[in-house]
Amino acid sequence: MTRHTALIVDDERIARNELEYLLRDHPQIDIVGQAASVDEAVERIQASRPELIFLDVQMSGASGFELFERIPVEAWVVFVTAYEEFALRAFEVNALDYLTKPVRPQRLAAALDRFLHRIRLEAPAVGLKMSDSILLTVGRQARFVKIATIDYIHAEGDYTRVVVDGGSIGIVLKSMKEWEQELPPDSFYRIQRSAIVNCEHVERLEKHESGGFAVYLRNIEAPLLMSRRSARQFRERFMA
Repeated sequence: MTRHTALIVDDERIARNELEYLLRDHPQIDIVGQAASVDEAVERIQASRPELIFLDVQMSGASGFELFERIPVEAWVVFVTAYEEFALRAFEVNALDYLTKPVRPQRLAAALDRFLHRIRLEAPAVGLKMSDSILLTVGRQARFVKIATIDYIHAEGDYTRVVVDGGSIGIVLKSMKEWEQELPPDSFYRIQRSAIVNCEHVERLEKHESGGFAVYLRNIEAPLLMSRRSARQFRERFMA
């Protein structure tokens, strides 16, 4: 599992500790330190280069916004404050998210999902093998899924639903394009715009009146439709 570093900046020790406690439920986040002021935050950032910063707005001595005036901030920033009126200014400095105190676990989880999604978009695609496992975040939970157990992946807007061993594990913040770039091309095939199937789970293909195929997968009762164009490419690739 890839861990990502984070720094908590807040002048209230109790608030810092409460946030760090909530982050214990997210093992992919590694807290590299706390800072009680902008001055201390500058030192911590220069020393540890965190990927994510949880930043309070109103602190004694200086506003959290002054951090952006002091040094270039390359990390993703989530503002954490008791005052909603600073939200507009927060997004003017390209904040990733804006959490109000007291921080609710559900909102924190959503902010971290957004952070991890941005990280994946920035990272170069890494090819997966059938024997690999991947950590997927679904709602507030993260779970490892073995690539070989995936039946198919279905588009849900900008995200995707993953079906494993005949059942959906839920919607993950990962696009069809990302899956297509990462999954082993010899084992997974995009049969239509909204579906990628595990070819090793295909039990049979039946010709469909549309000119494509009805694809029957083990553990899945209803077939998926392979488009005519994909069917032609599928024949050339797998049935030659």
